[in-house]
Amino acid sequence: MTEAVSTQIQLVRRPQGWPVDEDFRTEKVAYGELAPGQIRVANTFLSVDPYMRGRMNDAESYIPPFELGKTMTGGAIGRVVASAADGFPVGAVVLHQYGWRDLVQEEAAGFTVVPEIPGVPLSLHLGILGMTGMTAYVGLTAIAGLNPGDTVFVSGAAGAVGTAVGQIAKLLGAGRVIGSAGSPEKVRLLTEKYGYDAAFNYKDAPVREQLAALAPEGVDVFFDNVGGDHLEAALDVMNREGRIAVCGAISVYNSTEKTPGPDNLSRIVQQSLTIKGFTLGGYLHLREEFGARMTEWFGQGAIAYDETIVDGVEHAVDAFLDMMRGKNTGKMVVRV
Repeated sequence: MTEAVSTQIQLVRRPQGWPVDEDFRTEKVAYGELAPGQIRVANTFLSVDPYMRGRMNDAESYIPPFELGKTMTGGAIGRVVASAADGFPVGAVVLHQYGWRDLVQEEAAGFTVVPEIPGVPLSLHLGILGMTGMTAYVGLTAIAGLNPGDTVFVSGAAGAVGTAVGQIAKLLGAGRVIGSAGSPEKVRLLTEKYGYDAAFNYKDAPVREQLAALAPEGVDVFFDNVGGDHLEAALDVMNREGRIAVCGAISVYNSTEKTPGPDNLSRIVQQSLTIKGFTLGGYLHLREEFGARMTEWFGQGAIAYDETIVDGVEHAVDAFLDMMRGKNTGKMVVRV
């Protein structure tokens, strides 16, 4: 085993509003010989996700903020290239949270060996087969309690989670699934590829008007990735005892001023609505259940997916910002 040099992306300044290049730096970090119990992994794909924007702020949240001057972390998958730990042979594929670098060397306890599925890209373990797909499943089942026949509305439906939500909702028996997206091309993908019954471009007209026109009989479940005007529009049309699963609020992640809340919160009382936010960390006990069902659906050819791939760890910041601006279709990943 020899020494190695890793290219890593570090946060050096807290962003004010939208992050800029000056908030980050690229560093070369040297690794020495492996200590007992350590492994060295060459990353294949890195994940960039909306929650990472919150971690760039020095604010209390469900997960600690990124430390200034330290390499940023996040989901990644790669191959073991050197090992001093039992159960992690060279060549094994592993998932971990030491993202934003091309090479990582840490204690083996921070890695999970995953099987290679013939014909399936490793990146799918960061998307539909991994955290992304499980987020959709948990939100629909454990949070929203989806019932057969329910009408479901999904905001940000062409993103990584949204494309999974629509498909899983239909597989679980939803009667009608409606999605919002930010371009005509994405709207077509939702109805032609991802099984959405109806979709609209939120840039064409007020969301309130478009959603009401597509959901004349109301909405039972709202899976929210956006917040803002989408939440307001959903409250207008929620049926009695409707359920809202709040997964994200990407519309306000880069705001520098407080944004006003919906003007129709009284609908929560009038319609006996349930609104619950969630993060995946509290539902990891459902991992086996999700894995079994997704493996079955995937094996049946019932799951479609898209990926937007950016090449080079040095372009991870560009990939992250493009994802935040909605330039991705499906999961955004960085190919190392």
